[in-house]
Amino acid sequence: MGFGKRFVFGFLLLWLICVSCAEQKGSPFSTFPAIYNFGDSNSDTGGISAAFEPILGPYGESFFHKPSGRGCDGRLIIDFIAVKLKLPCLSAYLNSLGTNYRHGANFATGGSTIRRPNETIFEYGISPFSLHMQIVQFDQFKARSIELYKQAKNPFERSKLPVPEEFSKALYTFDIGQNDLSVGFRKMSFDQLRAALPDIINQLASAVRHLYRQGGRAFWIHNTGPFGCLPLNLFYKHNLPAGYLDRYGCVKDQNKMAIEFNTQLKNRVIKLRAELPEASITYVDVYAAKYGLISKAKNEGFVNPLKICCGYHVNDTHIWCGKKAMVNGKVVYGGSCANPLKYVNWDGVHYTEAANHWVAHRILNGFLSDPPIPITQACYRH
Repeated sequence: MGFGKRFVFGFLLLWLICVSCAEQKGSPFSTFPAIYNFGDSNSDTGGISAAFEPILGPYGESFFHKPSGRGCDGRLIIDFIAVKLKLPCLSAYLNSLGTNYRHGANFATGGSTIRRPNETIFEYGISPFSLHMQIVQFDQFKARSIELYKQAKNPFERSKLPVPEEFSKALYTFDIGQNDLSVGFRKMSFDQLRAALPDIINQLASAVRHLYRQGGRAFWIHNTGPFGCLPLNLFYKHNLPAGYLDRYGCVKDQNKMAIEFNTQLKNRVIKLRAELPEASITYVDVYAAKYGLISKAKNEGFVNPLKICCGYHVNDTHIWCGKKAMVNGKVVYGGSCANPLKYVNWDGVHYTEAANHWVAHRILNGFLSDPPIPITQACYRH
């Protein structure tokens, strides 16, 4: 074999080693052919909008220039994950039109909890598609898509379906838990919620184990954000006692509970690694990224992080983003601010695209992950 052929052969061999997702430290990147996401509105790309009433403008205005099914003015962290992995944005599993599942599917829906809800979505906005139901939907999706793939008569019929062999090579992402805290703060004492945390965490762990049994091997798990920093928590609060808020205006006790949730989640992930010997499980500290942004928002070019961009809030009158209501005999619209790029919070609950991009930039490089690896190496066990 001449030098030229040996060089080409060696180059091809090196390339094959680099792109394979074998257990090998030091390889430069993982090539994920697909993403399967489970979560709530922080990563919902159109599920709840397809299942119930569509999310209307001005949602979506900053990037899509029209409603996109996201509870945001533009893209979410899951969208930036797809960009980082050079994959298209995920189609929502519940969206029957314009969907393409070749590179994954999104089972997240706004208002979803880890535990099964015992109230309707019309009461407090809690989705009926809890994590357990999302896993059931994934099982149905996988079985049905494999069946359709085998029945397809030509490449065109298969072009929007996942390749069956790639389910085991996909990245499985989780961003859920915020609404379990929300329900707990509304219906339980702090002691009761704290006592419920182990069961909530175990149910998330059960979902990971189930996907592992289905062949999944790479898991990217976000912890929950600083719930006490959501402006909605302060809309109707007056004359707050000393010590109720921290130095940045966030509700201390709520953030303490979020931190306790995250501590238990991280410990459970460590145990899962021992239970699932072939899995690569990355715990991602989204809380640190989001709280970091809130604590230094002005230094990063943002306005007050507890000020909402979309919606109307004056004294005790609040009109939700994109809605209309009568105020002192006049119709008032909860419209968008002039420059969402300067805002951290979009509507009182959800972050803006600008904030999501800021957070994504800081979590996808691995600096806030355990183990500290970027998402492009999330297929390797460490």
